[in-house]
Amino acid sequence: MQVLKSSMQMEAASAVAPKQQQQQLEMMSPYEMVHQLASSNAVVVFSTTDCCMSTVAKRLLFSLGVGPTVVELDQHAAGPAIKTVLFQLAGTPRQQPVPAVFIGGNFLGGVEALMANHINGTLVPLLKEAGALWL
Repeated sequence: MQVLKSSMQMEAASAVAPKQQQQQLEMMSPYEMVHQLASSNAVVVFSTTDCCMSTVAKRLLFSLGVGPTVVELDQHAAGPAIKTVLFQLAGTPRQQPVPAVFIGGNFLGGVEALMANHINGTLVPLLKEAGALWL
């Protein structure tokens, strides 16, 4: 698992030094940060360390053999601003923005959507298509 706190990975094969990556991300808007992370990683989970539903989402992915990029919003300087972007993506005021799961650059949803896809058998094909699973 890759946990991103104050510095985030922009691209898997980036030649940019970690300090420069952090500076580039700090100059981005929260929306751009979310977009960059989602589009450059197979699976991204925006989480908080004290959220039980975030733990469920991460454990399900780990149990399937996926090593998601995890952004702990309560430990990230731009966490509150990113959470606002996730609220907008969730679309409904009743749906909690965390955890927010992105697979293959697409917003899947929260833990309910993740579990529904797992139960109906569509999660593993999504993960394979995104390159998060090879078997």
